[in-house]
Amino acid sequence: MSTLADRPNKAVLVVDVQNGVVAEAHARDEIVANISTVVGKARAGGVPVVWVQHSSDNLVKDSEQWQFVPELSRDDSEALVHKRYPDSFEATDLEDVLARAGIGHLIVTGAQTDECIRSTIHGAFVRGYDVTLVGDAHTTEDLSEYGAPTPDKVIAHTNLYWQYHQAPGRTAAVQKAEELSF
Repeated sequence: MSTLADRPNKAVLVVDVQNGVVAEAHARDEIVANISTVVGKARAGGVPVVWVQHSSDNLVKDSEQWQFVPELSRDDSEALVHKRYPDSFEATDLEDVLARAGIGHLIVTGAQTDECIRSTIHGAFVRGYDVTLVGDAHTTEDLSEYGAPTPDKVIAHTNLYWQYHQAPGRTAAVQKAEELSF
């Protein structure tokens, strides 16, 4: 149903599940386990998994903090997109990767909910993609000392508003990892 012509396929995005990004994340182990479940289901169903890896002055490329968490492993055949901005599409080759595979529907997992996940789901949606957010497979750290809601509320609010998000010719949805099937 996406607005992208001739793009009937789905892909799973694993966004920034890196040591330095999720070290202090809310429910880290549970979320990483749920992401692993989603990746396993996608692989078993022949659905591409696309890995997104952030770098910045605080997340230096090739450092231990920059590496994906040890519980998740990228298969060499799976696409890897390097980014420097919150939106995984911004100044990356993500759109090219997805276009080559005929992908018009993204299933999104990762971190951080209030930065890179929100930017990526909105970025995908405005570019014409259908977007399913895996409601129990994204997380963020506690930034409440800076005025943000606690992480559980950030996650719950994102799940709440995304399930009702609308635009012509596109769908937004929230599903739990156990509910997904490919």
